[in-house]
Amino acid sequence: MTVSWTPHRFQGGVLALDAANTVVLRGDAGRSFDRFADPAEIARFAEAACTFRAAELGGRRLVVTDPHRVAPTVLAIRETTDRLYRNAVTAGGALAAADMAPFLRACAVGLAGTDAVVAAPGRPFGDAATPIALEAALAVSALSLLSGGALPRLKICLNCNWLFLDRSRNASRLWCDMAVCGNRQKASRHYRRRKAEREVANA
Repeated sequence: MTVSWTPHRFQGGVLALDAANTVVLRGDAGRSFDRFADPAEIARFAEAACTFRAAELGGRRLVVTDPHRVAPTVLAIRETTDRLYRNAVTAGGALAAADMAPFLRACAVGLAGTDAVVAAPGRPFGDAATPIALEAALAVSALSLLSGGALPRLKICLNCNWLFLDRSRNASRLWCDMAVCGNRQKASRHYRRRKAEREVANA
């Protein structure tokens, strides 16, 4: 099924977390599904990210020459990124060495195929005039979360279980997207409250 890559799909705050969140409802074996199950969606994700992550990328375009060929690398970066940072959130910002090793290996593979110069001050993704492979950009984005005070601002959405970077002033966000997950949680609380009130009234 073709995915509609809407702004809501890019609520992670950075490219690497957006990719991690392409597995929907992680931890729910009965309902979880993978938006990258069809490798063609990897290219469509990259195309959408050029718009929704333009500021992070510094205007550099993402390219996917062969989705089937790069899928194993993209998925390895995605899964090790999710594991490292999800466990870090639950551990209060601490990184597990057991999670770090496969994460760094996956990022190294993602960067191995590019001759791009990255991580320059103000231009972490390199020269905006030339495209960069998605797998290399995912590695740069994922590695960037290790610095700059990002770890204390990593959160897990209370509604959909997505990872997101909380850039609010007091780091008080509970949901990845207030317009979607926040409203769903509020509607759910309202429903439960009204139901409890009816039950008390009918008792």
